[in-house]
Amino acid sequence: MTTSAFGGEVSEYYQRFRRGYPPEVADALAAKFELTPDDVVLDLGCGTGQLTRVLAPRAGAVLGMDPEPAMLAQARQATAAPNVTWLLGADSDVTALTPLLGAGRLAAVTVAQALHWMDHERLFAAARPLLRPGGGIAVVTNGEPLWLQDTAWSAALREVVSAYLGTPVHRTCGTDDASQERYAAALAAAGYAVGSAVVEYSAPLSVEEITGGVFSAMSPEQLPAPDARAAFTERVRAAVVPHGPLRERVRVRLLTGTR
Repeated sequence: MTTSAFGGEVSEYYQRFRRGYPPEVADALAAKFELTPDDVVLDLGCGTGQLTRVLAPRAGAVLGMDPEPAMLAQARQATAAPNVTWLLGADSDVTALTPLLGAGRLAAVTVAQALHWMDHERLFAAARPLLRPGGGIAVVTNGEPLWLQDTAWSAALREVVSAYLGTPVHRTCGTDDASQERYAAALAAAGYAVGSAVVEYSAPLSVEEITGGVFSAMSPEQLPAPDARAAFTERVRAAVVPHGPLRERVRVRLLTGTR
């Protein structure tokens, strides 16, 4: 899993502008894996802790693990839950947790908006010894990227971002059906019982939230210079406001594999 895309100021935009998860998402995961106060959950690729925080009240302990120190620093600042521990590490480090935690100690491994950065087949196999019976893996996607949604404002945003980057933007970040099917097949091949669920909601968006969301998906090198960001925001405003009201229909997909 690469870390270069999320250092520096990008981690700040990620914390401020990436959506959190509604309680229904954590409730669905808690029910699926029958979480109890004795359970430990690993939130792998946790970023700035959007999913980690909503899982914390539903388990005894949650480990938020990410390979980018700047993301973990933001997560620590934003999280007050006493049962959350932050670990520096990537998907390739999961096997190192077995001597530390012991076999069968985890109730769940969650991967939210991050599996496309990982070797998912190796991860699914590596996680099995860590999972207790009835535990499993959850692949969580928090809606489609802002610039790939089926709305007129999203199409207008896509044009602005593509023009700025000088190349079309088309990465789905694992939210597309083909990626979900590939992950499901890999879970089944690794011996998991595969399931799925969806949580949907709708929320308003401001131009600042849209621009901040775009910046959170850029590498530090791609970010506009500080004195050029206001002008970029105005280009976004001019493109999307005529297609208002600005609302996002978010489809949170939960792909699960139970041991």
